Amino acid sequence: MKKTAAEPPWVVYVLRCRGGTLYTGVTTDPARRLKQHNAGTASRYTRSRLPVKMVYREDQPTKSAALKREWAIKQLPRSAKLRLISSQKAKRKD
Repeated sequence: MKKTAAEPPWVVYVLRCRGGTLYTGVTTDPARRLKQHNAGTASRYTRSRLPVKMVYREDQPTKSAALKREWAIKQLPRSAKLRLISSQKAKRKD
């Protein structure tokens, strides 16, 4: 079987929107996707809640894994999402 170029890593991300709401998505290019969200061209939900800020990101090895993790995060209550965001901020300060 012929090897193909490595697939870029998939990223699950959470945005904090104006008003404090949270939005979860997946991408292979977080910087590009954040620019799209803030330009109002990425999703209907975030378009009316600008500006947005990326507050959480988690690398996943495959698109399938990223989509499954996105769904799992979307199922969490808001309080659990906020703990997830806080835990990543705490790790970055170490």
